[in-house]
Amino acid sequence: MNASRRTFLHSLGVGAASFGTANAAVAKTLPASVPPKAVADDQVLFVGDDIAVVNTQYGRVRGFVLRGISQFLGIPYGADTAGKNRFMPPQKPEPWSDIRPALWWGNSAPQIMEKRYANPYASFVDHWNYDDVSEDCLKLNVWTPALDRQKRPQDRLPQDRLPVVVWLHGGGFTNGNGIEQDGYHGENLARKGNLVFCSLNHRLGPLGYTDLKAAGGQDAERFAASGNVGNLDMVAALEWIKNNIANFGGDPANVTIIGQSGGGAKVTTLLNMPSAKGLFHKAVALSGSSLAGVNKAYAEKLGQQVLTEAGLQPSEIDKLQQIPWRQYIDIANRAVDKLADEAKRMNIQRGGFSPVSDGTYLSDKPFFSDAGDFSADIPLLICTTFHEWNPDRTEAELERISLDGVKEKLTPRFGAKTNEIVDAYASTFPKARPVELWALIVSNRKNAVAAADAKASQQKAPVYMAWFGWQPPLFDNRMRAFHCDDICFWFYNTDLMLTHTGGGKRPRALSEKMAGSFINFAKTGNPNGGGLPTWKPYTTQNGETMILDDTCALVNDPDREARKSLA
Repeated sequence: MNASRRTFLHSLGVGAASFGTANAAVAKTLPASVPPKAVADDQVLFVGDDIAVVNTQYGRVRGFVLRGISQFLGIPYGADTAGKNRFMPPQKPEPWSDIRPALWWGNSAPQIMEKRYANPYASFVDHWNYDDVSEDCLKLNVWTPALDRQKRPQDRLPQDRLPVVVWLHGGGFTNGNGIEQDGYHGENLARKGNLVFCSLNHRLGPLGYTDLKAAGGQDAERFAASGNVGNLDMVAALEWIKNNIANFGGDPANVTIIGQSGGGAKVTTLLNMPSAKGLFHKAVALSGSSLAGVNKAYAEKLGQQVLTEAGLQPSEIDKLQQIPWRQYIDIANRAVDKLADEAKRMNIQRGGFSPVSDGTYLSDKPFFSDAGDFSADIPLLICTTFHEWNPDRTEAELERISLDGVKEKLTPRFGAKTNEIVDAYASTFPKARPVELWALIVSNRKNAVAAADAKASQQKAPVYMAWFGWQPPLFDNRMRAFHCDDICFWFYNTDLMLTHTGGGKRPRALSEKMAGSFINFAKTGNPNGGGLPTWKPYTTQNGETMILDDTCALVNDPDREARKSLA
């Protein structure tokens, strides 16, 4: 078998006995990611005056039907956030009387777009989708199989409401949008799982997370929410789903939130926001999680520094709402630079703008530390990839790096512990080449396991842990199991996101199992029965972890000994 197709853990020397019985046959049905062959080339796209028209609390929207899935793009769930609404909690959108076309994506949230496509390799692999960037960005998208295009939606009362999946995009609270990659599309998962899929845009970066309460003087209370309005946007989107999704065939009492990278941290912060109570019922964090928000004292100092960088007094804080958004981002980023030393003094590992642990909108306690929290009984699935930050996708010479070379590369990050860490990973994965060890170490599961341990300690709901090791046969097999690669597998989009998979039956076979298990989790809070081996809930004692690869297996904490060196 080609090395790129072997189960990765096995290839690194983890004992074969730990894998148990391999999962059996690949499903033989035609996957939804390959459009079914139309009979006599029948029409697959339908759009018109009386097709896919649905009522919402603010007015009717018109979408379209593609391959049997009704799609609605760019539906407002909140008002424009510019001007007087900047730094404020999201406001309701203005109702409309005509039917609003929901045929194209909503604006991306303000973010720095210059040189976004400067790296041709990154642009090729992710081929990001960006259109207009605007503060009028509180929009969401819906894919649903529940509408019958032959009937008027207002005449249809669905007998069975469908589970709802809500996608929260990555980008570290600073970049991205709800359809940044083609792998984010919800059509195939909606069809395969008979569920309703939603994605959304919300405020990011300084416009979503500048804490101005301490800088506001007499206006302090008016800006009390400013450090968390990006997350309050997500709460507003979930409230919209609660109030409207039944009109699209969805069940507001069965909502799963899922995010990747910064989106995974969005999931864990929403699990610790009181205003999100009752708005979702299962959660999935992929390649990202957090156990606390930004330190409140640091966030307040940063907000005061923003005002100083803008040349304003506390009595002039309203003027921050009138500065063009691109100029404001530059001002805010200069403030971050000015506070870099202060951040180090306060032991802030990552300064900047993201949700603030203010004790009001976001918990100021360590996340998941209270078994009485509203989210304690919400099941959580956590997954990371083996090589989140693989160093050599486009640098072939690094394939030949020595173990000493890896130690030299990692010393600036790990200091005096570098030799111990590298040796520990080499011992745990004896067949791994030095470049693979490098990737495993900088992609370590320390934070993900900490999140799993914290959530499991509440003892109210199961936690499921996965580790994705599938490697695409691209860039001479140097891509490895990289950051973002697993998304299209969960969403049944491996034949859509070809630059992450190569396409074809090999990735599709794994996607069948992963998507099927995710669908079951979204329906019931339990991923079993979807095609993967029996998946036991995670425990701190055993560290049960589902390895996701050409051969899948549940193993007990396969990197525990290596991770001990990171303490």
